[in-house]
Amino acid sequence: MRIIGMIPARGGSTRFRGKPLAEICGKPMVYWVWKHSAEVKEFDELYVATDSEDIKEVAEGFGAKVIMTSPDCETATERLFEVSEKVKADLYVMINGDEPLVRAEDIVKCIPAAIPEDGFYVSNLMTDFQNPVEVVDPTNLKIVTNKDGICLFISRAPIPFPKGDMSYAYQKFVGVGAFTKAALDYYHSTPRGPVEKIEENDSFRFIENRKDCYYINAHCKTLSVDTPKDRVAVEKYMLQNGMAE
Repeated sequence: MRIIGMIPARGGSTRFRGKPLAEICGKPMVYWVWKHSAEVKEFDELYVATDSEDIKEVAEGFGAKVIMTSPDCETATERLFEVSEKVKADLYVMINGDEPLVRAEDIVKCIPAAIPEDGFYVSNLMTDFQNPVEVVDPTNLKIVTNKDGICLFISRAPIPFPKGDMSYAYQKFVGVGAFTKAALDYYHSTPRGPVEKIEENDSFRFIENRKDCYYINAHCKTLSVDTPKDRVAVEKYMLQNGMAE
């Protein structure tokens, strides 16, 4: 199975301008994502996909291969689709450029042992919340799956509501996912549904159309960087845990 890794790094982040180049422990954030992704032995190739010449220059400076993509891509998955049109593979793994804490041993958990016969496969990672305060934070996406790991719903609200049983571990979204070309083609050709528009999570492109979308619990440490405050928290964690090397 030929597997391509891709790190989307958009230049025009609205909440945190220049986010991929934000410095963490003396290096741009996208470097740490690339460093951990480059340790995945299953990847045949690894690319940073960007619409920014500045990011391209920095990424190539630390040794990354870069693919330039359109500034019109509305989502990271759409950017991955564009990469899939340029590079052939059996599976495309996307590691979001704002996930500097995710390690290689976590990333590989979204890779299936084999691709289904129909060629359609989508998986993403999730992990347990450690702090109950994070559960009510709308910036954190909460994931609900069935017993087979197929996603039922995703929300910024704390779901499911613990009415009948309080012994439940809430799971949050981790920005790592795997897609076959068939899944990316379906994503690209299918319009956004009403729930996707409301919740602003593009896994609903599959969920709303009854396409299986697996969420796998990686039981990993993650803190996606959406704001400058998050950057400070990640840097502190990396320094305390010897990850800043």
